[in-house]
Amino acid sequence: MSSMQQQAKQEDRVRGVFSSQEVRKVGTGTTTRKTVQKTFWFVEQDADGAIMLQALNSNYIPTGPKKIISMDDLINSYSPEPEFYIQSVFPKMQELDKAIEKGDEYREKAETFSAEFQYAKALKVDEENIRANFGIGLTYLARGEVDKADNIFNRLVNLDASFESEHKHLFNDFGINLRKNKMFKQSVEYYNRALILSTEDDNLHINAARALLEDQQYAQAVEHLLIALKLNPGNETVLKFLDWMDRRKLVPPDLASSISEILRTGGTVIPGADVSPPASEPNSAS
Repeated sequence: MSSMQQQAKQEDRVRGVFSSQEVRKVGTGTTTRKTVQKTFWFVEQDADGAIMLQALNSNYIPTGPKKIISMDDLINSYSPEPEFYIQSVFPKMQELDKAIEKGDEYREKAETFSAEFQYAKALKVDEENIRANFGIGLTYLARGEVDKADNIFNRLVNLDASFESEHKHLFNDFGINLRKNKMFKQSVEYYNRALILSTEDDNLHINAARALLEDQQYAQAVEHLLIALKLNPGNETVLKFLDWMDRRKLVPPDLASSISEILRTGGTVIPGADVSPPASEPNSAS
């Protein structure tokens, strides 16, 4: 498919604001009357053709869980609201995205207070925004403000939002920074959430193993390493990590013979080489 065809196909996708109406009865007896409640929804069709429905908050921002509906449901039960989308919703969505992008830029330049201001600005219009919550959490961790970061951690754990595969790297980044701040249990929980989004990412399993190792949960650490090795046979980082644990008698006895056999047949651990777990974080992109 040519680039022009791909662009045309993308432009044909449904994207905008639709409304639904619900008739409700108010009052009792002779005072009963009917009222019509109108609800606005953000609708977007993904690359696979699925139509995603998401509620708008009071600031006209799509937020909360996404629901998949059929094209027939959209046509029969919802009415397009193009003017409302163009005049109210789209500008607010742009404003939100701009604040988050600025926050990311400031955070990457270690300008943490400017980053915090931009993320806080975004959270004022959408307190459940995943990127903004992760961003401000990472900003707090960069400043060593563990208590504030832990509040963000708890907010994200209880967030009733739609975590998607695109958020995997955010879970991983936050997990790495939680571990560096010795928040091992939170770090492990974040990796577990990330692995729900991406079950076949060996690097996520390796980083989960690092956090488990520092939390002295050796059996679980080995389990994650074995999964990573199964996903990516011959992974040198995993073999070095297992060898490092084996040399320090950190491998549980019931797994020791299996690990010895893996190391014997792996062929990538060089005797006498530095086999400590790498100090730098591996690239988590799958």
